[in-house]
Amino acid sequence: MSTKRALSWFLFWVGVSMAFNVGIYFLFGEKKALEFLGGYVIEKSLSIDNLFLFVLVFSSFGIPSEYQRRVLNYGIFGAVILRLIFVVLGITVISMLHWVLYLFGALLIYSGIKMMVKKEEIFKFADSKILKAVKRVIPVSDTLHDEKFISKADGKRIATPLLAILIIIEVTDIVFAIDSIPAVFAITTDPFIVYTSNILAILGLRSLYFLLGNLHDKFWLVKYGVAIVLVYTGIKLGLLMFHIEVSTGISLAVIFSVIGISILCSRLFRNPASHLKQTHV
Repeated sequence: MSTKRALSWFLFWVGVSMAFNVGIYFLFGEKKALEFLGGYVIEKSLSIDNLFLFVLVFSSFGIPSEYQRRVLNYGIFGAVILRLIFVVLGITVISMLHWVLYLFGALLIYSGIKMMVKKEEIFKFADSKILKAVKRVIPVSDTLHDEKFISKADGKRIATPLLAILIIIEVTDIVFAIDSIPAVFAITTDPFIVYTSNILAILGLRSLYFLLGNLHDKFWLVKYGVAIVLVYTGIKLGLLMFHIEVSTGISLAVIFSVIGISILCSRLFRNPASHLKQTHV
């Protein structure tokens, strides 16, 4: 997908999301509209760092761009289903055990700090634990078989590298959702708002992936902005223990400011790393 086309599709999905947000405003009021916007911005922000990880997965296996689109399509479909399960489970647990919100807050603070202090390290995805687990269940071919996920060799069914990558992406999304969904809970626990903001943010990921595919070094500080957002949302949840509630408007201002500053600083300061590094899945 060309940069121009990817940008067009990305803007299209953003437009659809904002139109949906306007609908929420007229149907449910300003508060719900702000909550949707907050959840959408958090999910979109956290997605950026996750997409860079996808870039590394594909490049590690040497997957041509024409095959990446199919994997991303299936990956996004799987994410839609997984997010529904996560949201329903999360809301159910919170409604039964309200103190779980404080655990979510601690988890977000831990994840944010870990993201800030953890150094990038060279890692080959071909040696990942996820891939080794897949190989225990079904043999994985070393070569592509067009766009097939399952093929045959010597009369036996084998998985292609595309299936292995799809599983890696889905497992990565589960890990990613452990951070992103509790972060949205810091804005609202309304299941409709949490789920729709997540899904609409996810639907534009494929075009955003192709848009950001070659910009990892140019946005090298974004991960620190994402980490700060995680810590902030964790603190916001923790403050509920003391009956201190930060308004959605203030949260939106903080999130927009942090992500905006991280993007601006990425453009102003050169990345000291001269080459693309890979991160453990």
